[in-house]
Amino acid sequence: MVRVAGPRAIRDPRPESGLTQLHFTGLLERLSRRDAEGPANILFGLVLALLGFGLLLQAGHAATVLEPAEFKADFLSEVRDRILALAVLLLAVRTGIKRLERFLPLAMSLSVLALLLVWAPVIGSGANGSNRWLQIGLSVQPSEFARVSLILWVAWYSIRLGPRVNELGGVLRMFLPTLLFAGLVWAEPDKGGACVLFLCAAATMWVGGVDSSRVAMPFFALVAAAMVIANAADTYSRGRIEMWIGDSYNEQVVEGMGAISSSGSLGAGFAGGELRNRGFSYMDSDFVFSLVAEEFGAFGMALVLVAFCALFWFSFRMVLSIPGRFEATAAFGLCVSVAAQALVHIGSVSGLFPPKGMTLPFLSDGGTSAIVSCLALGLAIGAARQSSALEDPPPEGA
Repeated sequence: MVRVAGPRAIRDPRPESGLTQLHFTGLLERLSRRDAEGPANILFGLVLALLGFGLLLQAGHAATVLEPAEFKADFLSEVRDRILALAVLLLAVRTGIKRLERFLPLAMSLSVLALLLVWAPVIGSGANGSNRWLQIGLSVQPSEFARVSLILWVAWYSIRLGPRVNELGGVLRMFLPTLLFAGLVWAEPDKGGACVLFLCAAATMWVGGVDSSRVAMPFFALVAAAMVIANAADTYSRGRIEMWIGDSYNEQVVEGMGAISSSGSLGAGFAGGELRNRGFSYMDSDFVFSLVAEEFGAFGMALVLVAFCALFWFSFRMVLSIPGRFEATAAFGLCVSVAAQALVHIGSVSGLFPPKGMTLPFLSDGGTSAIVSCLALGLAIGAARQSSALEDPPPEGA
């Protein structure tokens, strides 16, 4: 048992020693008593750093695989998307979570409409056999925004239910909309996105008070079983699993993992990667972690992993410090959504998970991914800053 100097407590085996035993509950209590603004500021800085590094990666990639005229258009598009993401981040920090409470039913309705419009003949857009985008001046992926809306709504409704959150009717009221959203995303098809959405909603329900062991677990087990059966019956999904366990060969997956395993300590240098210069498909988006590995080696991969680990740690500290139940529950779900997306990307690219085309937040190409990640963390940061401001003592003479 680890012991450190501290004030005498009843649980101290030797009251005269002035030592206190550390335990996990005590750690959570200490973190929750700290000001939320400190972790929020660090989290804000980490998002800015990742956005800047992502722009550097995308500029280097475009410069080596595109013609000069195409590079200019692509680079300007990337700058536009990241400026828009930064603007969304600042606006979300300013707004916070509490102010959105009255708009959540409307956001849910608009999210369902957007998920249906991906099939519309004019506004909807598809690629590689999947209808996931809306063309409204720029390409938007509604499932990303739907995940944010669902997390906010689940957090709000779980607090609104109060003690009824563990009744069958209460769980169904949150569970059925979650199934609707996951089903619409699954049908695009985007099975990985549907699983991440469902996971984030389930985690938010759990923090919102749902006792998973007694009430929600049968529903979650049923959905998980349905997903496994559906994947087993689908030739495409079965092929992805076969790639993962080595029963089939896919050049893109193998070379992506090869870039990680053979990158060395410092890699080939900025814009010097062999795979990228050969025009390796989706290396700027679904395989961007392979791009980091090939150009910056083990050092670059470690730097990215440390940055994301720090982002998750300070998110956790920030959430524990938010006093409002609704804001804290929603902030937890929003931070989990970014963490889950990053985990799936890094895990699938490195071979830990079956191959799944999912962007790495802030680093990959794709305006929707950066914007939604900034929206999610910006709202959480805004909730933390607003709660910290409310706890500040009034000025003298007020």
